[in-house]
Amino acid sequence: MTFAYQKSFESYVVAALFDALDDPIVALGDGRIVFPDADKVFDAHPNAGVLSAVVHPAGLGIITGGDDGRVVWTSKDAGPIELARHPGAWIDVVAVAPEGQVIAYAAAKTVYVLDLLKKETKTFKHEHSVSDLCFEPKGRKLYCATYNGVSIWFSRIAEQKPQKLFWAGSHTKIAMAPSGEFVVTAMQENALHGWRLKDSKDMRMGGYPAKIKSLDFFAKGKLLATSGANGAVVWPFLRPNGPMGEEASEINPQEGTMVSVVAGAPEDTILSAGTEDGRVWLAELQSTHVEWIKREKGAAITALAMSGEANRLVFGDEDGFVYIFQTEAE
Repeated sequence: MTFAYQKSFESYVVAALFDALDDPIVALGDGRIVFPDADKVFDAHPNAGVLSAVVHPAGLGIITGGDDGRVVWTSKDAGPIELARHPGAWIDVVAVAPEGQVIAYAAAKTVYVLDLLKKETKTFKHEHSVSDLCFEPKGRKLYCATYNGVSIWFSRIAEQKPQKLFWAGSHTKIAMAPSGEFVVTAMQENALHGWRLKDSKDMRMGGYPAKIKSLDFFAKGKLLATSGANGAVVWPFLRPNGPMGEEASEINPQEGTMVSVVAGAPEDTILSAGTEDGRVWLAELQSTHVEWIKREKGAAITALAMSGEANRLVFGDEDGFVYIFQTEAE
């Protein structure tokens, strides 16, 4: 397989993303931000490390949180711009809502929401540490994964008590269906838990052999892919009840090992997965065709993203290698 881009940065790859223009962006554990198409590298967190990263809500550049307590917006034209600073804190969770033009980030038990339109910050405190965040599509509400469930806050209201979605245990990851009808968390144990938001109906989604570290809605929100097994586990969200009463499918290209990260096409039934032994595959779910993008084994794949047009993949591994795969039709 020939890659359109392949380079070693000798630092753990924290995130691999595509912006609104389908340009790839990579965040490295040593604080650097890479724009492969522009051949530019910026030191967004000098002498520190990136812990979390997401595309800026305007779609240009990347928002990163670091172990230096800083939240930084880095674009390929302007370079790094500091948005917030909390000395002594670790900013290990970041989320954005493009429609609402808001940015949320967490430092232990405290969540901050930056309103880019009003240019003000709201602060929401929790009883336990917040492990992940997501906004509803319009950014009106913020969902915070924490111990014993999810706390829900109105993004632009200062004094309030959060609504709770309760389920006992520690919730480590969170994702919302693009329709805004379902929210799903990964648990500390080997399971997912979900809620249908119109009535807070619980959805138990278990049977995993390992912890789930990656989950991604794709195919217009009709499918949810996760890691946590030897193949990529895919849950259907085709009906009003979501996956309730439905069986999950597992895509495992025979030679599969434990999947470490998944990424799907926003509009199509195309799914990619990276494995703990350094390989990457691409599957078209309707035809069941699976293609190995990177077949040789190596360091674990730690970050993976698919472009909006589903014609490019950007991924990286724990040794610092970054790859871009481009379909022949591109």
